[in-house]
Amino acid sequence: MRHGTTLGEPFLQALESTVSAGTVAREVPLAGRTTFRIGGPAELLVAPGCAKEAAAAWALAKAFGVPVRALGEGSDLLVADEGVRGVVMALTEGLGAVRVEGDRLFAEAGASNASVAEAARAAGLAGYEFACGIPGSIGGAAIMNAGAYGGQFSDVAESVLCADDEGHIFEVNAAQAAWGYRESLMGERGLLVLGATLRLRPDDPDAIRGRMDDLTRRREEKQPLSLPSAGSTFKRPEGHFAGKLIDDAGLRGHRIGGAQVSELHAGFVVNAGGATARDVAALIEHVRTVVRERFGVTLEPEVRLWGFTEEDCR
Repeated sequence: MRHGTTLGEPFLQALESTVSAGTVAREVPLAGRTTFRIGGPAELLVAPGCAKEAAAAWALAKAFGVPVRALGEGSDLLVADEGVRGVVMALTEGLGAVRVEGDRLFAEAGASNASVAEAARAAGLAGYEFACGIPGSIGGAAIMNAGAYGGQFSDVAESVLCADDEGHIFEVNAAQAAWGYRESLMGERGLLVLGATLRLRPDDPDAIRGRMDDLTRRREEKQPLSLPSAGSTFKRPEGHFAGKLIDDAGLRGHRIGGAQVSELHAGFVVNAGGATARDVAALIEHVRTVVRERFGVTLEPEVRLWGFTEEDCR
């Protein structure tokens, strides 16, 4: 639950001058900016106009001790009903550019995976098809080493452009990124991702389109895309599949309020209509408890929770 304010006038004045090409707004609803379509407002929403502004605003918040979070497409995210304190930095407005040079593609952090896959296809570059249906942005894909259908971000990433808490902008190359399953150096160190360079391979655009269409059909057949969700709710536990464990525990279709374990794919918690963030958080914790008691496996959420306390999840 959100209490009080973290924003003083000196910080606000400095921020306004730092993001002169961007926008700063108070109490902006975040529900429409997440794929769950749930959540309260950001105390302050900042949309930097470029990477330099984003790095400077990030460093400014850190220097003033103001909580700051980066927001891309809002997938893999559940925002508390009361909202979040501090700064939410929206990257999709000002950092969505995609550039192709030879067999390399540079995408800013706010560019969606779908738009990057399409830009690569249009340029006759293969390798990012696996991400065409992943509901997120390049920034999140880099941090989480996003993957699907046998491909993952680390397969094609050459480097990631980052900023640290002091606002220094630098590249992290693939060898330094320490990508693992849904983890990376960027996530471990809490770096702000500004963009990434992908190294792809030439191929016929029609052949690439065919593979993308095939993956889209497979996704539509197996995933509950008609209902708001954050994608796969849990990380894959070693030696198991989260969806099967949840199904075997008898939880397919289980509801708390408007939140439901998908009847199409038990690995997804969906907003079945009118769900609150508290409903979703409570259902996630219930699923974890039942699976742990039945099978001795602790499911780790892939969904990030913003603005929650432990009590909110009960």
